Amino acid sequence: MQGKVFAAPRECLLLNFVLTTKHSKMKKFLLPFTIAVVILLSAISCTEQKSKLPEKDGFQFAFITDIHLQPERHATEGFLQAIDTINNLNPDFVITGGDLIMDALGQTYGRADSLYKLYKETAANFNIPVYNTLGNHEIYGIYEKSNANRNHPEFGEKMFEKKIGESYYSFDHKGWHFIILNSVEETYEGNAYEGFIDPIQMDWLKSDLAKVDLKTPIVISTHIPLSTVFWRIYDTPNKPNTASIAVKNTPELLKLFENYNLKLVLQGHMHIIEEVKVNGITFITGGAASAAWWTGPYQGFEEGFVLVDVKGDNFSWEYVDYGWEAENEQN
Repeated sequence: MQGKVFAAPRECLLLNFVLTTKHSKMKKFLLPFTIAVVILLSAISCTEQKSKLPEKDGFQFAFITDIHLQPERHATEGFLQAIDTINNLNPDFVITGGDLIMDALGQTYGRADSLYKLYKETAANFNIPVYNTLGNHEIYGIYEKSNANRNHPEFGEKMFEKKIGESYYSFDHKGWHFIILNSVEETYEGNAYEGFIDPIQMDWLKSDLAKVDLKTPIVISTHIPLSTVFWRIYDTPNKPNTASIAVKNTPELLKLFENYNLKLVLQGHMHIIEEVKVNGITFITGGAASAAWWTGPYQGFEEGFVLVDVKGDNFSWEYVDYGWEAENEQN
């Protein structure tokens, strides 16, 4: 089934951020007060307008996050449908936003290993390059119920590094610089994780940026968000983010980009579609390919992915509902 493409709504909630709350099938708004906001601010566009650089070749890329691939819940069939939709759109490449599998945190080695194999076999159906981001569900054995040996050669992030590749790296494409971050860190107490960019990665990032022209547009991919208002909308308005919800050293990280042209941060983890704008940087939380872990919509958001259209120093984006219906919706 061919997926449907919807322009991502742009509803400005406060001065420094914009949060998308519209149901992807356009049936209803999740928050009543956004109706008034849409009437007042319907002309707002996420397309970046400020550009002093010469036009470059345009291109598109897809950002697909929180796949949570597993043999259950027809997840493989759903992921293949997403892949087919992306292949038909034919962007230049795809970035995955983490939580590729479901999961390695609390599983036996055999189960985790089989899920990694399933992901690699299924993702091989992409007709374009794939750049993977590490999510918390890719970390093997840190939950006690896994009974994993901490001395196992693939314990923790090492499983991702062995089976997928480097957990942080960068690449360039048609004048844009892309940085894939590892935002997941095992806590010092053990048996848990938090959003954190460790010192070794920070030093690498400084070296990476030293090679980048200050005017070059930059995109970051991170699983755990650098900035999100999720809990303030869906829980308690004054509830602070915990370290498992947002990267706890975001200010230190963003300080490295002060003199650079950081345009876009693509985020996963939250399974919602969200746009936050701060100091000229757009933070997009990209929904989830699995929505509510392959059981149907999550907070009204359908299974989908983000499609980014780049022209010169500008970009626009839309959320693509690729047409999947979970089994419980079909019955």
